[in-house]
Amino acid sequence: MALKFQKLSDHGEITFPDPPITHLLFSTTKFAWLFTAIRVYLGYNWVTASLHKINDPTWVQTGEALKGFWVKAVAIPEKGSPAIAFDWYRGFIQYMIDTGAYAWFGKLIAYGEFLVGLGLIVGAFVGIAAFFGGLMNWNFIMAGAASSNGLLFTLAIILILAWKVAGYYGLDYFLLPMVGTPWGKNHQTPQTPAPMRA
Repeated sequence: MALKFQKLSDHGEITFPDPPITHLLFSTTKFAWLFTAIRVYLGYNWVTASLHKINDPTWVQTGEALKGFWVKAVAIPEKGSPAIAFDWYRGFIQYMIDTGAYAWFGKLIAYGEFLVGLGLIVGAFVGIAAFFGGLMNWNFIMAGAASSNGLLFTLAIILILAWKVAGYYGLDYFLLPMVGTPWGKNHQTPQTPAPMRA
């Protein structure tokens, strides 16, 4: 069965058509309601996690809470497996401890979680908010904190894939066209070729 390609330019660029289910999920608004439910749930989780940290001086003033988490994560027990499975990541966290980065990084995490959650709840640049949320989940997992991070990371990936429609019932309905995608300014009407001269 031959694949059908649509040539975009004379430079050899081609478009690979999406499977119908992918097009239905991620390029139409038919399931925008589902992505709205996912992003509000995920956003609520980020906001509640952030408020706990924002109201805790050991997160946003001294960073001692984050330091404690990092010190526990880099520890190598005499028996059993360490929390961090990769030496390069352990070295990175140890560097952050040694340089006192926890003092400012605690603030970054606390307020970053809040901004990610807020962006997801109101549907503003959902793909970007989900990316940074997923990045935080990934870092927590790498540091050995499984908890709900695996589920939240998976939901973030789903929202990244659905970035065009996940905020359709939210501020992205207005924001994305303002930056030219996916509805509005970037849509071009096909041009009729000029008649050939004899």
